[in-house]
Amino acid sequence: MATIYSILVVIHIFSAILGMGPGFILTFVARSAKTMQELRHAYAIKHRLHIFVMVGGSSLLISGLLMGAINPSLFSMGWYVTSLTLFLIALAFGPFLLKPISTPIKELLATYEGEEIPPEYYRLAKKLDNVEHLENIIFLVIIALMILKPW
Repeated sequence: MATIYSILVVIHIFSAILGMGPGFILTFVARSAKTMQELRHAYAIKHRLHIFVMVGGSSLLISGLLMGAINPSLFSMGWYVTSLTLFLIALAFGPFLLKPISTPIKELLATYEGEEIPPEYYRLAKKLDNVEHLENIIFLVIIALMILKPW
């Protein structure tokens, strides 16, 4: 019979797939857009994918903390504490870095009239991509720590 801890491990792994998988492709969804109509559609897709990222990420954090509550020795392991710290830093990217950059993009998509993508979008998208790539690197480090448990 599976223990609660084992069930949490399974939930944790599926949450990582559900949350991080779509997150890794978010930066690539809008790159091939050639017109404003295509760009608006790409951002609608990004929004739908982001829902999976939020649900998976929340489940990931909750299941990870519950595993720590069941096995408090995890809080004395460097890989666990580092992973948790990096996850919280990546979580803070949303309101502090991603939202301030994505808000003008959303405004541009809602108000711009015309089919040619304006140069202003490319400047904003480059900033957004850079932050999303940095966040993805953090998540790759977290995944490596979870697998390797180096210390």
